[in-house]
Amino acid sequence: MPYPLPFRKTPIHLPVREAFNRPIIIFVTVCSAKRKPIFCSKEAHDIIVRAWREADGWLVGRYVIMPDHIHLFCSPATMDYPDLTRWIQYWKSLSSRTWPRESDKPIWQRSFWDTQLRRGQCYEERWEYARQNPVKKGLVRNPNDWPYQGEMKVLRWKE
Repeated sequence: MPYPLPFRKTPIHLPVREAFNRPIIIFVTVCSAKRKPIFCSKEAHDIIVRAWREADGWLVGRYVIMPDHIHLFCSPATMDYPDLTRWIQYWKSLSSRTWPRESDKPIWQRSFWDTQLRRGQCYEERWEYARQNPVKKGLVRNPNDWPYQGEMKVLRWKE
């Protein structure tokens, strides 16, 4: 390798690619500002899920809420779906408005990481990675024991 690749501090958000008869499923990681461990409480979980429900331009599938970041899968809710960046900004704003502790603010890191899935196998691999996160961090022994995860809408992959 003649030149090392530079470390990227801000992600590139590629436009969503639509392919005939294939679902659009995006794997997203969103972090708290300064990676503060503020997300693992029933109250925080409920606020975030409520914001996703209200920001209904995209559907949230499986998700895992970690202390300082969130992994989620999402898919457009309609044919004329909003831009992913605008949708994420919207639900971040909704959750910030109802956040219970002023001392946690600002809540969200400015950007996020996203990857459009290309195959069903990627979906399962990414989900396994996300659900194993609490185990890798020593928060639980079994990923099913982690209380801050779920599936709001079944996002099906058709090959």
